[in-house]
Amino acid sequence: MNLLKLKYVLLAARPNQWVKNLVIFTSILFAGQLFDKSLFLNTILGFLIFCLLSSTSYILNDIIDYPFDRKHPLKKHRPIASGQLSIPDATFVVFIMSLASLILSLFFSIPFFLVALIFLLLHFFYSLYFKQKPILDIFAISFSFLLRAYAGSVISGYHIQIWLLLTIFFASLFIAAVKRHAEFVNQGKETRSSLRQYREALLLFLTNSFATLTITAYSLYTFLERPPLIQTQLSEVFSYFLPDFEARKWFMVTIPLVVYGIARYGQLLYARDQGEAPEKLITRDRPLMLTMFLWGIIVISLIYFF
Repeated sequence: MNLLKLKYVLLAARPNQWVKNLVIFTSILFAGQLFDKSLFLNTILGFLIFCLLSSTSYILNDIIDYPFDRKHPLKKHRPIASGQLSIPDATFVVFIMSLASLILSLFFSIPFFLVALIFLLLHFFYSLYFKQKPILDIFAISFSFLLRAYAGSVISGYHIQIWLLLTIFFASLFIAAVKRHAEFVNQGKETRSSLRQYREALLLFLTNSFATLTITAYSLYTFLERPPLIQTQLSEVFSYFLPDFEARKWFMVTIPLVVYGIARYGQLLYARDQGEAPEKLITRDRPLMLTMFLWGIIVISLIYFF
């Protein structure tokens, strides 16, 4: 395989989508173990394996969607749809990448291998079947995010609280519903078979419902769950001068940021029609990036320093 084909393979692997795999860090982040060197390095390895798994599923999906992608105004420029990467070459790449990712996950641990295998099978059946079925298609996408989060839990050995898992579940459903709505409005029903069975009113209902459920689940997480107790000099000072400090639900201060982030995402969908590429919104929209940055700073500060 020459360098030009390798370039097209890399483009088909969609490295810009790897940001989704950061969900695997959920376990160590909220367990207060983000700065544990061993766990952090293991999670990095798990993240890289899931990047390989994700890229395998993207290429497989492009192979199966080849006839539809050729009609899509944006997807027709992808390496497989445009003919820059042939179907036989892409199939060979899928075989090698899936084999390599499963072998690497098997060396990692048996439970992690099982999660990786389920993830790969889920995307295989998604490309063949689930994506053609309305509602079921976005639930399959959401389940893949839960598998990423659970993979991180398998690596670290730390449990992810149920309300946090539900937040991930509903948030991924929200993003998937937004994407389907953008495809429905902008591209019509010819580029994806499941869109023929959707109606805009249904997509709006799903988007609003999942946005509400995401906020509700996260709010309950901040109120019902306590962050891990990590003794630092700063936390000892607060405990001495403000003995009730630790008992307060400080995570709730991040709720407005989550509400704004969802509202901003909705604005980009309805006002600017940018919901079809969520990974671009997350990495390019400055208000959304600033919101996520502030949320991350506050969460890390509350868990690790106060």
